[in-house]
Amino acid sequence: MIFGMFFGSGNLIFPVHLGQLAGSHWFSASLGFAISGALFPLLAILAVVVTNSDGLYDLARPVGKKFAALFLVLVHLTIGPFFGTPRTAATAFEIGLKPFLPSHYFGIGMLLFTALFFGLAYFLTLHQNKLVAYIGKYLNTIFLALLAVVFLIAFLKPMGNLNHQPTDAYWTHALTNGILQGYNTVDAVALLALSVTFVRAVKAMGFKKNTAAVTAKAGTLSVLLEVILYFGLVLVGAMSLSRFPLSDNGGVALSQLIRYYLSTFGGVFLGVLVTLGVFTTAMGLLVSFAQDFHKLFPKISYKSWLRLTAITSFVIANAGLDNIIQWSLPVLMLLYPLSLALILLSLTHNYFNKQSFVYQVTMVFTVVPAVLDMLANSPKVVASQPVVASLLQLYHGYVPFAALGLGWVLPTLIGFTCAVIYVKAVPRVVLDSK
Repeated sequence: MIFGMFFGSGNLIFPVHLGQLAGSHWFSASLGFAISGALFPLLAILAVVVTNSDGLYDLARPVGKKFAALFLVLVHLTIGPFFGTPRTAATAFEIGLKPFLPSHYFGIGMLLFTALFFGLAYFLTLHQNKLVAYIGKYLNTIFLALLAVVFLIAFLKPMGNLNHQPTDAYWTHALTNGILQGYNTVDAVALLALSVTFVRAVKAMGFKKNTAAVTAKAGTLSVLLEVILYFGLVLVGAMSLSRFPLSDNGGVALSQLIRYYLSTFGGVFLGVLVTLGVFTTAMGLLVSFAQDFHKLFPKISYKSWLRLTAITSFVIANAGLDNIIQWSLPVLMLLYPLSLALILLSLTHNYFNKQSFVYQVTMVFTVVPAVLDMLANSPKVVASQPVVASLLQLYHGYVPFAALGLGWVLPTLIGFTCAVIYVKAVPRVVLDSK
């Protein structure tokens, strides 16, 4: 169930395109992608487990109640009805159904497809205790079986060798760009929210005394499987350059690959594969949104929140995949650093007795570069404003790794280290968050 919830279309198509971009530097790029696309999500699961949090609000509360509420809302709106969940249905339509429709039916086709997609997802998530069966036993099993067919054919009959020229960005910074590509999966942010659903599912199975251990073991196993798949998909993408030129995106690359091996049947196969992958992720996002918002606003029922996120996702999905991706990237560049800083604090909270001062200082040092990264990745109408452009020029010129999109790393570590040293040296002036 854990694997099915966070392994969606992005996890499938981004590594294939990454392989094409990296060429002969595929290993370094794969390693970077595994760090941000697999290791960070695993740390997110562990952060929720070790703090015994019952929701994203509990996890962020040591920073402050207002921050926790705002962070919960921003994360869930981003991975949920405003960006993440609509993207699942839009991707499934673009790859699975759109190629088979005449152009004048695209609009009505998208409308009917997304209505069916979110209607079924809503129906299957009404009963939270059945998620393990629906996702883990059935849908994800079929998805993995289909993916195994792709790998079996691709490695028994490889398209060619791996000696292909990397693109300019991957010639010198393959590892860093691999990490940034892993951002696009949204998994490190999503797993902070989805982990609560995992914990509740484990408890529902009867593991109430050792919930943390069972969740951590299942999460680790899921992530290890994901890493294997990532390296395999990157390899297949790199080898595909022997037959195809560099594609515009991962969806095109995966489509070319499967159609090459499965001919006319490949389109149907790809549609089913991608739709299954994104559907299980959509179910997880719907559930986690409803669970956390019900906890934050208990007067509104779980089913009401579930209905709201399903309907909103349906409406926004019809805005189109390109628009969704264009506006989601800057928000992700803001939330990723904040999420990773929160993961760092959660995993080390025992070392400084979970004192709010450390949480608050670390977040202050993180939020400034995170906002600048958000502005740098905003549409040109925002990034090209004179004041914004001047700030970004200073930021990229003087802050280490800023030009690579990782300017938050050093400030976060400095803020965290200074705050911990301070509370260790002068513990009496800092109030315990409890």
